[in-house]
Amino acid sequence: MSALRCIVLLALAALAAGSAWAQREAIVVGAVISQSGLASDLAAGYRNGILLWQSQLDAAGGLLGRRVELRIADDRSGANEAAEEYQRLIDDGKVDLLIGPYGSAASITSSVVAERAGRVMVNGAGASGAIHKRGLRYVFQLATPYAEYGAGVPAVASQWKTGKLFLLARDDPIAREMADALALEAARLRVTASRVATFPLDTLEFDAYVRQAQADQATTWVAFGSARDAANMVISFKRLGYAPAMFVARGAEQADFIRRVGQDAEYAIGIAAWTPRMRTPGNEAFVRAYRARWSADPDLAAAQGYSAGRVLEAAVRRADSLDQERLRSALAQLDTETPLGRFRVQPETGQQIAGQAVLVQILKGRQEIIWPASLATASAALPYPRWDQRKIITAGE
Repeated sequence: MSALRCIVLLALAALAAGSAWAQREAIVVGAVISQSGLASDLAAGYRNGILLWQSQLDAAGGLLGRRVELRIADDRSGANEAAEEYQRLIDDGKVDLLIGPYGSAASITSSVVAERAGRVMVNGAGASGAIHKRGLRYVFQLATPYAEYGAGVPAVASQWKTGKLFLLARDDPIAREMADALALEAARLRVTASRVATFPLDTLEFDAYVRQAQADQATTWVAFGSARDAANMVISFKRLGYAPAMFVARGAEQADFIRRVGQDAEYAIGIAAWTPRMRTPGNEAFVRAYRARWSADPDLAAAQGYSAGRVLEAAVRRADSLDQERLRSALAQLDTETPLGRFRVQPETGQQIAGQAVLVQILKGRQEIIWPASLATASAALPYPRWDQRKIITAGE
């Protein structure tokens, strides 16, 4: 047989195989994501992350020898609407796999639908502990639970001997869940902490809370709120000449915090479930691919969406099947790494038990991971310096 004829036959065989792959019925993955309404901007990255995963998977040959098709519905930023849309996807009978919605409220309502139908769902972005307290069999949490967000604070405070913790939370369920879990972790590690104080959502200055911390003789300030809240805390600190030994605030890891207070953001420590610089397996490649496709930096939601797809893919490969019981068993036993971090769940409840948030300190305008040590990009700079000891950072420093 001539070399030319061999090449032609091989090309024809490849075309035939490709045609057969294209003609096989696709595996359909269903997801309900806010594409309109108040949550649509926040959820955009989640959708983009899932789409990136699907395109990469198909480019690599799909799953079980079949291409993967996404069917995405809009919940219009409503939790009840999310549940209704998942019910429609299931009733339609053409969806093989499910990725959960964006946000905890929608995840709570949608998990009920998946559980009742006996359909496996990867909970990519529902971080509330309330979702899995019911002992779900078919819903598996990827998102880092809110209860883990402050886990590193007592360890760092103890290492640096920064003293008693002053715990402060915005008066909303998410912030209170984070703060209450931190209080329990501090007690477990025998780190002294105040009772959790709460502040209203419309709080613009924190002078009264500074005086409360001083009265409690608490020297480590730990707050759970938004980037705006963290910035307003810094403004109060500077106005009053107050500097705790360590300042930790959920929201200080966000770019908006630095935009609001400029160089006064230095030395603040934020809490993040994910950052583009995390040295988790595949994260660098994910960030690079996301930027190439969407011409934007990925956010936490994007990492959650992409990683949810990767977990679902790993479960299908482990089960070698789309059978829901086999998939459920595979997910319950799965221990794998994603750009978001490690995925491993409590088998009886489906709750994530390996998720870990990181502490991020602002150092020379950069967001450096200081805890845990395995992911650190820099050493912590403590104690938080007094305002009269600070220097202006110049270009090139």
